[in-house]
Amino acid sequence: CEILSSLPLQMSLYFNVYFFPCWWLITVAILYLKYPALSDYYKFILVTIMILVSLTELIRLYLGYVGNLLEKVPELAGFWLLTLLPQLPIILFLLFNEGLKIHSLERAVHIIFAAFLSFQVVAAFFTLKRMVNTLAARFRLTEFHRLEEQRPAPGVYSPAAGSSS
Repeated sequence: CEILSSLPLQMSLYFNVYFFPCWWLITVAILYLKYPALSDYYKFILVTIMILVSLTELIRLYLGYVGNLLEKVPELAGFWLLTLLPQLPIILFLLFNEGLKIHSLERAVHIIFAAFLSFQVVAAFFTLKRMVNTLAARFRLTEFHRLEEQRPAPGVYSPAAGSSS
């Protein structure tokens, strides 16, 4: 019975759980400070992004913990998709869009968060690949053993085969 969960992924999730509240507080504080200097559409975009990232990150971290520790493929796949699609592009937008008037502290926490997300995308992909391959092999073995148990022993008369005489 091989353990399929990934220790590096789990460590990254653990540190991400503690880093995210710090990232959120710093980002909200800097948003509060620079809010009057932003244009109206950037104000709307940043508030929407903060709400979306906050909700998505809670769901994403939960799915990552459950998927990795309990070796559940659907939850880990959901974690991987939530990391790859909404989270990583949003953080890269916050990191590289100069129209947002990025402060140095804000850039630093976005770089750390982007590093967490990038590592988790790669680690979750290889963990998912290993889990799926191992679970598929287990399924094939159980099916093979089930078919072996149903097959009649050699030399025993089988009514479906008919008689040869």
